[in-house]
Amino acid sequence: MTALSILDLVRVTENTDARGALNNARDLAVHAEVWGYRRIWVAEHHNMAGIASAATSVVIGHIAAGTKTIRVGAGGIMLPNHAPYVIAEQFGTLAQLFPGRIDLGLGRAPGTDQLTLRALRRTPEAAENFPQDVLEVQAFLAPAGPNQRIRAVPAAGTEVPLWILGSSNFGAMLAAELGLPYAFASHFAPDLLIPALQIYRSHFKPSEQLDRPYAMVGVNIIAAGSDDEARRLATTQQMSFTNIFRGARGLSQPPIDDIETYWTPREKAQAMSMLARSIVGSPDTVRSGIDALVAETGADELMIVSDIYDHPSRLRSFELIAGAASIAR
Repeated sequence: MTALSILDLVRVTENTDARGALNNARDLAVHAEVWGYRRIWVAEHHNMAGIASAATSVVIGHIAAGTKTIRVGAGGIMLPNHAPYVIAEQFGTLAQLFPGRIDLGLGRAPGTDQLTLRALRRTPEAAENFPQDVLEVQAFLAPAGPNQRIRAVPAAGTEVPLWILGSSNFGAMLAAELGLPYAFASHFAPDLLIPALQIYRSHFKPSEQLDRPYAMVGVNIIAAGSDDEARRLATTQQMSFTNIFRGARGLSQPPIDDIETYWTPREKAQAMSMLARSIVGSPDTVRSGIDALVAETGADELMIVSDIYDHPSRLRSFELIAGAASIAR
């Protein structure tokens, strides 16, 4: 059976501040644990008023402290923004606090704009070192050697599981070469999903962490009592994507009755291209969509985004999704 997990965007809405968004993420994790989701991840984004997960490791600690069994992790840490040593320290500390429950997904995108990248004291060229940086994080999380002079304390020996995140063939090749699990971001970049999975599986080399390929597929799923209700809830995400093209990233907006009044034909084409693999509808519609996606991709796990404005409606969406699918813990 295909496992289900959650990617929480930690959205700040027009009626919820950053603290409310963080507490909603923790509350979602508490419910997800009961509903059988395997893990919940948050992602690193900077200088975005509508996303409260910039200090990703701190947010993970907040969520993990409120839960008992669900895995909590980064989907992901944008490694070129950081010294690998510091990331190892942070996630090794989380692993000491929450043994056996922490994941570290690594990406090479900046997760922000070029001006903010300068504020992070990083350069765009830092992404070129991504493969070596991944190996460096992995080495600091491994047991320290007897003559090792630089140790990531208290990370050494925690062996936090690493994932490679990607939206192109580059990440697929790297994950295959290093023998790591691979998560494809088809919730916003669906075009290369199938080619990337084929590359990953055909080139995979077993490693100490993983003996065979393990592929996670990101997907937007919005569930409600009816198809019409779900489509209305989905307008929040559609407006968010439209705003990206307008250069007007802001707070999450409440759903509207007619999305056609919000976007232009060109904006609609751009947004719907990025959202092409979304599953939106009643439990029956969601069940059919999940079955079709798994049959097409052979996904070992789905990482679900349910970007809904109202927190109770979002909880209901994830509950309906869990009920519609056969969850593998």
